[in-house]
Amino acid sequence: MPHETVTELSQLIDRVKSYNVEADLDLVRRAYDFSAKAHEGQMRRSGEPYFQHPLAVAGLLTHLKTDVTAIVAGLLHDTLEDTLATPLELEQRFGKDVVHLVDGVTKIGKITFRNYEEKQAENFRKMVLSMADDIRVVLIKLADRLHNMRTLEYLSEGKRQQIAQETLEIYAPLANRLGIGWIKNELEDLCLKHLKPDVYESLRVRVAKRDEDRQQYILEVIDLVKNAMAEAGLQGEVSGRPKHLYGIYQKMEKQSISFEEVYDLAALRIITDIKMNCYALLGVIHSLWRPLPGRFKDYIAIPKSNMYQSLHTTVVGPKGEHVEFQIRTEEMHRVSEQGIAAHWKYKEHGRIDEKDGKVFSWLRQFVEWNQDLPDNRQFMDSVKLDLFHDVVYVFTPQGMVKELPKGSTPVDFAYSVHTEIGDHCVGAKVNGKIVPLKHMMESGDMVEILTAANQTPHRDWLKFVRTSRAKTKIKHWIKAEEQSRSIEIGKRLLEAEFRRHGLAPAQMMRSDQLLAVAKQVGYETPEELAAAVGFGHVPTSQVMSKINPPVATEGQTVVPEVPPPKPATGRTDDTGVQVKGARDLLMQLSRCCNPVPGDRILGYITRGRGLTIHTVDCPNLEALDYDKNRLVEVEWDHSAPSTHSVKVSVIAVDKTGVLAHVSTAISECQANISRAEITTREDRKAMLDFIIEVLDTAHLARVLKAIEKVDGIITVRRVRSWQERS
Repeated sequence: MPHETVTELSQLIDRVKSYNVEADLDLVRRAYDFSAKAHEGQMRRSGEPYFQHPLAVAGLLTHLKTDVTAIVAGLLHDTLEDTLATPLELEQRFGKDVVHLVDGVTKIGKITFRNYEEKQAENFRKMVLSMADDIRVVLIKLADRLHNMRTLEYLSEGKRQQIAQETLEIYAPLANRLGIGWIKNELEDLCLKHLKPDVYESLRVRVAKRDEDRQQYILEVIDLVKNAMAEAGLQGEVSGRPKHLYGIYQKMEKQSISFEEVYDLAALRIITDIKMNCYALLGVIHSLWRPLPGRFKDYIAIPKSNMYQSLHTTVVGPKGEHVEFQIRTEEMHRVSEQGIAAHWKYKEHGRIDEKDGKVFSWLRQFVEWNQDLPDNRQFMDSVKLDLFHDVVYVFTPQGMVKELPKGSTPVDFAYSVHTEIGDHCVGAKVNGKIVPLKHMMESGDMVEILTAANQTPHRDWLKFVRTSRAKTKIKHWIKAEEQSRSIEIGKRLLEAEFRRHGLAPAQMMRSDQLLAVAKQVGYETPEELAAAVGFGHVPTSQVMSKINPPVATEGQTVVPEVPPPKPATGRTDDTGVQVKGARDLLMQLSRCCNPVPGDRILGYITRGRGLTIHTVDCPNLEALDYDKNRLVEVEWDHSAPSTHSVKVSVIAVDKTGVLAHVSTAISECQANISRAEITTREDRKAMLDFIIEVLDTAHLARVLKAIEKVDGIITVRRVRSWQERS
């Protein structure tokens, strides 16, 4: 893990030559001179010359073995923002590629933002979307952030906390997803140092003390492993793994355990030559000591999305202590250190070679899924969701592996395959068994999605889906559906209003008058105006107030004023409700008060969902800070009687036969029981909750009276909300 800092040009040149003998070193020298001159006289908070920062960033990029273009951009990354240098000047001196990278890293300084969070969201959005063109943008940004974190102590406490929290939430997970383990670990440790300095210092001292005490034990284990490898004729280097303080802290917090418990673990790494020997070495380790069940992970057969490959196993070592091993090849170790940069081919302006394209599937999907989110904060929430999670690996029926966040459901899986499959998902088979859509998948599951043409996304799915892709697609469908519904509702409300004023609805909906009204209130078309009416943004009375009565001119026919027609009625969705002055409106009975015929009711225009029918004394309706223009007069349609579900709650003495007697009483009143739930309390009382079908409040009253007469009944009442209990 590189901690040393490049302080001179000669050191930087030597680093570049060590892995790239064909590098254009003259370009590096010119960039060094240009940056040093541009930043001349500028100082950091630490008191050192500002130029030491871009020089350190370039040095960190050499540890990732990036190309000369990236290193030059690292030297110049602050020149556009903090000096008088211009993009044209940089392009003339260093080329378009360098300017592209510097611009991708440069913060947005010319836009006024309302607060720090909004500004940082836009900065990060710009950087993430730049990754679609060139991954080197984010490599430079990570190097920039790491050096800033290393020198964070010179800032005020508030600023330190702010930057450290942002780094922990965004940049450390990003380094992890790109597979750059050493940057991720160091960023997390530095964040812990500034966010919880007492915890950090305590862990640092205790780890150092424990390492000193356990050094002899670790050396003994290494000797035993080396001897066993020699006997088996296997090659490899065995060494201790560096300790990650933040990782120890996380385990202590998540598992609520002490330092001694989490740190009763020696961590060793074996690096060998070929993949086959990784498995052979695993056999050697397991022949020496008993492996712990559930602690073996094969990331070679199924690599992580960040290209990480290794075998992980934990065994009960000498003296009964747990020892954890990571076994990998030299190439796998290189990838674990350099991550995405280890596979990068710098031939076509930072673009991906076709043969290595598959290792960047996560990055491509990440950019594709998030680039269309219009709101910066929504973008940041989505980014955090995608970056900051544990993962599960599940299989399609064809054997393809899908990596998803831990806690993902079949709906997340369906949307990861294709939007159409997600939209029409009705169920799933996991390992051949039908499971609910909210079922949480586990690594190794084989998932088959069941679809139906008439299925559409449901708002309830948002309560359990885990991936940002699924959330975004579901919200998009719901928004489009609400827009369509709102247009339909708005048109019908406008038509009803036109009829009430004696105007021809069909002609008015196509008239220039309505178009003019739409433009007056800020909408481009009558359809957009109708959507606004449906959403409740514009009351129909406001539309009518702006419509002038038509005046007859030569050669034109005017729709004559006629007396308002008798109120037309309409009903839908089996609500048994009619609306004055309208036909076929989308309606639904409120779940908060569950009205039935006989209750006094009101209709309320719910945005995108049509009319919701409440009782006039519904507490939820009274609590709403509602627009009175969205209230609609409604009444029960007695011409077509139908049954309605009502919840009834009964408390009775817990004795044999009480349920049967209550059920009989309900049946004798010609009411049907659609659901029953019975629980017993400690005080020997029975709670009986029924959902029954009644015609109206009079029918319900007869049912309640019949139940009251049953021997052993203490109380019986109607429950307005189905979530409410006695």
